[in-house]
Amino acid sequence: MNEEKKIAGLYIRVSTEDQAREGFSLKEQEERLRAMCQYKGYEVYKVYKDAGISAKTGNYRPKFEELLQDIREKKCNTIVVLKLDRLTRSVYDWENILKFLEENDAYLDCANDDINTTNANGKMISRILTSVSQQEIERTSERTKIGLAGAIKEGHIPGHCPLGYKRVDKKMVPDPLTKDIVIRIFQMYFEGNSYQKIANKFNEEKVLNKTNWRDNTILNMISNPLYKGDYLHGKTGKKATYYEDVIEPIVSKEMWENCQAQQKKNSRSYSRNKTYLFLQKLLCPNCGAILGGKATYKKKFDRTYYYYGCEHCKNNIKETTIEESIKELLGDIFEYDSVVNNFFLPLLKNKLENPKEKLTKEINNLNAKKERVKRAYINGSFTLEEHDSEIEYLDKTINELERKILEQENIKDLKFRPEDILIKRDMDFINQVKIPMLYKAIEDCWNDLTREDKARIIMNYIDDIEVEQDSLKNWIVKSVNFRTTFFKDFKKLYEDGFIDCKRKFIYEKNGIRIDSKVRYSEFLSAKQVYRHFKSLNECYDVKFYKGVYYKDREEFDTVPLTNGEVIIRMFPTEIDDDKKEILGMGMFTTKNNPNDIKVDIPDLFEMIPDIDDGNKPVLLQSNEMDY
Repeated sequence: MNEEKKIAGLYIRVSTEDQAREGFSLKEQEERLRAMCQYKGYEVYKVYKDAGISAKTGNYRPKFEELLQDIREKKCNTIVVLKLDRLTRSVYDWENILKFLEENDAYLDCANDDINTTNANGKMISRILTSVSQQEIERTSERTKIGLAGAIKEGHIPGHCPLGYKRVDKKMVPDPLTKDIVIRIFQMYFEGNSYQKIANKFNEEKVLNKTNWRDNTILNMISNPLYKGDYLHGKTGKKATYYEDVIEPIVSKEMWENCQAQQKKNSRSYSRNKTYLFLQKLLCPNCGAILGGKATYKKKFDRTYYYYGCEHCKNNIKETTIEESIKELLGDIFEYDSVVNNFFLPLLKNKLENPKEKLTKEINNLNAKKERVKRAYINGSFTLEEHDSEIEYLDKTINELERKILEQENIKDLKFRPEDILIKRDMDFINQVKIPMLYKAIEDCWNDLTREDKARIIMNYIDDIEVEQDSLKNWIVKSVNFRTTFFKDFKKLYEDGFIDCKRKFIYEKNGIRIDSKVRYSEFLSAKQVYRHFKSLNECYDVKFYKGVYYKDREEFDTVPLTNGEVIIRMFPTEIDDDKKEILGMGMFTTKNNPNDIKVDIPDLFEMIPDIDDGNKPVLLQSNEMDY
């Protein structure tokens, strides 16, 4: 080095606690550097400390920048560090530092590395040492990434648990105390509620004893793939990694994807003080945009009329036109919703997802928390108001868990089979045939629903509706596209033969050929058909006929039906391989009068015959249970 006076700027840095434990603490670094300066006769100008900052490229180190500025202003001329990696571990950054030292007639001295920047050999050695440091940090980074990826795949998700999850043995798992709140948020958004509306509702209800729910909170939850079991690591980096199926999901992937698509439809501009049945569902036939809704009130008739139109294409479509054209379809969807989603699936889901052991454990934890709250109040840590508020919330949560356990007790002995769905639907159909007035009084039909309930059905099951004009310029429905979740569930039940749909059939009745739509289900085994037949016969006089079905002319050939005989449904009695032109077919029929009903009529609306239990009908008191 030159003989000029060395005025030193001591630079010390530590980035992790591990480095501190290994002898790299700020205090130890400063002591060693001051001792070196005293030995070499350097004048110490100032100590520059960067704590908790890595030397990776791009990291801003305020004290290091201050040191460089002091060198530019000739306040000091030598950088003194413990090791070269305290300055940088990047070859690129080191070249910039060397250039800076040359331009400002400054030097570098390292206590643990023999670095001399005043000659070519010293610079070469510094470059080699920097390359080794850079390789070390890159290898460490690779090992960390591999270890992190393995941990994530095992369910060890870094960071805090979002609402609905908790940690058990360091793994993120659904929290039975809060997961229902997450499910409710997705369901409300799926039904067309905005983020703000959901937040306002939660604040009003003081969900989780909070009144600070925000629309951004709801937005972040809806957008978080963790809730469908996936994890995105490195959201803000350029090389983000997506991991699928790493934890147990709270909502299905179909529900999550549908909610992402719903973001394009849910906007505050759609907020209305009236309920529009097809809001966000009708597509403009000209430009494909979602039609907006408007309403006019006629005082003379005391009635509100609803319309849909595109502000760009200036079309105007009556709501009643759309509803009337697909009313039969809507009625079928409502029947499916009533029987499957509102009756069976909640029971089955409740049975599967609410194990008594987990709920009991959570109740014990909450009772222990209540005791801690009481002790905190006695010790003066809580005010009386805070104590009462927290106890009220804990009691409410405990009561909810106890209710779920009671539901478990009520349904644990009920034996549900997929066939029961078809039995319930057949019984509803028979009741409508035999006792239509009572059926209408007890069971809702599409026309009896409120506008809010109709809108809910349409929102839950229909994705969008395409309309067009016929040759007379009348608006008609071109196609109805269903939600993925609904179509998937319905398709599976239908293919397994456990649900029916309507199909065109030609058959003979009283010597007359009838061309009509008949309820139809797919193939069931002979054992399943026999069990189903016996179940229905526990309550009504039901007949079974076999025949053949000619595919080309959609004609069913069997014994002619008698006067007053109604087809409950038809189904194939053999598997259709698509090559057969003639298919074996069966059908159930009954009379359109109540004379052959074999049980108390009110029981028909809340029971399913169970032929495996002494041939006695099992009453399902669903009206006494809150699902």
